[in-house]
Amino acid sequence: MKMSNTKLTQIKEAKETFQALMELSRLLGTGLDIETLSICVRLCEAGVNPEILATVIRELKKEAKSKSDENTSTSA
Repeated sequence: MKMSNTKLTQIKEAKETFQALMELSRLLGTGLDIETLSICVRLCEAGVNPEILATVIRELKKEAKSKSDENTSTSA
């Protein structure tokens, strides 16, 4: 099965766009890995409000850090 040039061009553009998003994410210091960024992009494409998604991610990171800090102080 051979892909059309249009399909190959779309795939190439999608990869380039995602690479640019990953670089932007890195420059902004989001701490998102490739998989997490990919999930976020898919959620936004599905209609999730990006500002609310960012708020949820920040809250989850705070909670995870708090739990990690608790575990560190308990084991010390």
